[in-house]
Amino acid sequence: MAASDQAGGKRQVILDAATAVFSENGFVGTNLDQVVSAAAVSKQTLYKHFTDKASLFREIVLEIGNQVDTPFLDLPEPGAIEDVEDWIETLALRFIRVVMDPQVQRIRRLVIAEAPRFPDVATAYWEGGFHRVLTTLAEHFRGLAEAGKLQVPDPMTAAQHFAGLLLWIPSNRTMFSGRPDVVTDGELENYAHAGATAFLRAYPPRNPH
Repeated sequence: MAASDQAGGKRQVILDAATAVFSENGFVGTNLDQVVSAAAVSKQTLYKHFTDKASLFREIVLEIGNQVDTPFLDLPEPGAIEDVEDWIETLALRFIRVVMDPQVQRIRRLVIAEAPRFPDVATAYWEGGFHRVLTTLAEHFRGLAEAGKLQVPDPMTAAQHFAGLLLWIPSNRTMFSGRPDVVTDGELENYAHAGATAFLRAYPPRNPH
């Protein structure tokens, strides 16, 4: 393995360990000795990649935020979608599973808790993560409207309604329980179905059947 590959591997190991430690203890409750122990690396190795605890915290937040929209980069062309109602339900399930992933929820809670201390990180997480997903969804809904599949007067508002219908119940349950896995996959499926049904009533197909 090349030295650069080894360095990259060590860096990712540190990031993964730091994500778990920060999620468990918060920023104030975490020290770098805990991260070093969890990653099974030396402190010298950690400092080769990150200058201090704050830079490490920023990196794990931004890395996860930048990954949130990955599952939405391959959405089908709106004109090629034959059964739009079935597609909206499929999209709803994909969306809710991505956003309600336990790791995403842990970081979301951590970012909210530390927003007063790191407002720039919170803003970057929002803009590079969830808001980017909303923008992608808005453009997709715009395409569905232009293809005559859905009635969508305001695509961004539709994207926000879509997210709200899906996330209000499971996200609040998760945030207030303190457990990122409190909602089961079966429950997520039910929330996705109910949310998709409500969304299609608000933004119905052009030719409902």
